[in-house]
Amino acid sequence: MELYYGEMTTPVGPMTIISDGMKAVRIDYGSFAEIEGKTAKWTSRFFSRPVFIEKREYVEHIIAELDEYFVGERINFTFDFDFYGTPFQKEVWRALYNKVPYGETKSYKEIAQAIGNPKAVRAIGGGVNKNPLSIVVPCHRVIGTNGKMIGYGGGLEKKEYLLAHEAK
Repeated sequence: MELYYGEMTTPVGPMTIISDGMKAVRIDYGSFAEIEGKTAKWTSRFFSRPVFIEKREYVEHIIAELDEYFVGERINFTFDFDFYGTPFQKEVWRALYNKVPYGETKSYKEIAQAIGNPKAVRAIGGGVNKNPLSIVVPCHRVIGTNGKMIGYGGGLEKKEYLLAHEAK
């Protein structure tokens, strides 16, 4: 399976966008060289013999929308994407995408309640941590029940930047 990628520069560092040619399948912090090993391992679980091809033109529309987000001109994304993960992870990611609006935060507990599984707070954290679509699926908007920032796959400094950016 051919997967296409392109890189972009953002205020929080380089990002890599991966597409199946039609839809985004991953958006990660870091250059492709930095994330290649992790990405190859992840994609091999969901795609038959993935081959990565650098073709920025396949992800240019996604990069354009992310650029608009970073300059404050976009709060919702319109490009197509697919979730690849366990059924529970997909449920968590859909809840993040649909129930945590731009500029707001929700706790892990609130996400657990939103999916109808209030005792799954710890599992929600695991699902949030595996989010394959950084920024688009706003895991940076998830905070601890006490209102404190807890972990972020991209690093807390990126989470702080994104939340401050959205608060403007």
